Amino acid sequence: MAKWDAIVERITDFIKNFIHKAGADGVVVGVSGGIDSACVAKLCTMALGREKVFALVMPEKGVTPEGDVEDALNLCDELGIDRKVIEISPAVSAICKLVGCDGGIPFANIKPRVRMILLYYHANSMNRLVAGTGNRSELLAGYFTKYGDGGVDFLPIGELYKTEVFQLARHLGIPDSIVNKKPSARLWSGQTDEEEMGISYSELDSILMAIEELGLLDRVEKGELIGEELEKIAEKSKSELKKVELVVEMVRNSAHKRHIPPCAEIRELLRACEK
Repeated sequence: MAKWDAIVERITDFIKNFIHKAGADGVVVGVSGGIDSACVAKLCTMALGREKVFALVMPEKGVTPEGDVEDALNLCDELGIDRKVIEISPAVSAICKLVGCDGGIPFANIKPRVRMILLYYHANSMNRLVAGTGNRSELLAGYFTKYGDGGVDFLPIGELYKTEVFQLARHLGIPDSIVNKKPSARLWSGQTDEEEMGISYSELDSILMAIEELGLLDRVEKGELIGEELEKIAEKSKSELKKVELVVEMVRNSAHKRHIPPCAEIRELLRACEK
């Protein structure tokens, strides 16, 4: 228990300091009815006070279960924070009609990008920052939408693996109705994170932890791993080699999501041309 008390203190101090240094008046957070956003909403409330936390609940008609909306609203009421419900289907439909999308991942990714726009509209209007809800598992595996749920100002739980977020949630007293549901980005009806990724969070975390503990993350991102290193990861994580290969591919292919967009390196060339 002392471990999680210390972690909560570290995170709430981080939130307070980040908001203070930015000269912001508080935060806006998207509350989905899932475990990550529930933890972030509670941590922000603990750090800043309920009057400085504003929640947006952004369901999609026919995709978001009513239970998620109910859980999100109940959590906001329990925390005593202001909240607003915006149903995103009209915006998603309008964009889809404009570009002529026909489904698939490009269509699914419109949804978190619409939510990002709504979060930033309210944050800008209130002189607040957008608190992200991503965790370390999703960040490293690239399981988020670039400039969608990845478009935030800071990540309070970004260094906690998903399995650790479950532990944090229980420590914070997040309701069982939220903690016990299967994680889902709700990109389409019936979607679950683990089914889409093809691996459970416990397996994913074991492999990611092994990669980091072996100091191989940089080599994974650059695509430089050799067979012997893959076997070391499998041995350390007690995972099947095919699962290790799956995770390595996810981390490698999503490296661009975790870094500032690169520029062509031309400054030295410009200086040389000026001589």
